Amino acid sequence: MAPAAPARADRLPRCGRVLLKAGPERDTLAVLVVLGVRADGKQELLAIVEGYRDDTAGGAEMLRDVKARGLTAAPRVAVADGALGLWAALDQGYPTTRHARYWTRRALTLCAKLPQRLHPRARTALHERVTAPTRAACRARREAYAAELRGQGYPEVATGLARDWDDFTTFYECPQEHGRHLRTSKPIESVFAGVRLRTDATKRLRVRGNALYLTFKLVRRLSANWRIVDGPNQLTLRLLGPRYVDGRLLAAPPTPEADAA
Repeated sequence: MAPAAPARADRLPRCGRVLLKAGPERDTLAVLVVLGVRADGKQELLAIVEGYRDDTAGGAEMLRDVKARGLTAAPRVAVADGALGLWAALDQGYPTTRHARYWTRRALTLCAKLPQRLHPRARTALHERVTAPTRAACRARREAYAAELRGQGYPEVATGLARDWDDFTTFYECPQEHGRHLRTSKPIESVFAGVRLRTDATKRLRVRGNALYLTFKLVRRLSANWRIVDGPNQLTLRLLGPRYVDGRLLAAPPTPEADAA
């Protein structure tokens, strides 16, 4: 199930998966959802299909369908969690699209590897890192906390801080107004929270197709309350191709014609 795709989207955030109890006993349905952000800042539902966790084939088929329905130009950035299947499918469908990962999910994963007494410090350190004003400052804070973790006897957690580093700092290459949208999974989780609230009451749907249709109708209904992203004017500018460094527009070097003038 999928509404029409826009001709161009600046950002293609994948909403991840919502797992529903549907079909035979102990069977779980994974619903894959894709949202897009248009050049005017409005968010749209692009696709919602039945799939599996880390399913490259399912993700590739979904992206091919989105492309066939009009999203032919590659989005600038795709935002998602660590599902390897999605990233592999994205590289096949839109190889030039930059990857961006959720800091929230990584923070939860790292905290799960630490004892409870270290969780407050870990959350504070990770928040300081994600709110650093520049990529260099972010890296310096990462190294400082990694050294602290090694001193406490958790070298594997320290190593995890640097994993997929480029994907976690993609937001520094985007306008500063868009950073909060790229760092967090809240827009995605808020959509699925409304779906889970309503589907949990059904306990288990016997037909998998019914679960998919119910999810589609719920997301469509909830989409009426989706807000425009911050700094919508920056989206149009970004589609023109200028570079951003640490959230700020990088001034283009003077051309020979300008120097002559």
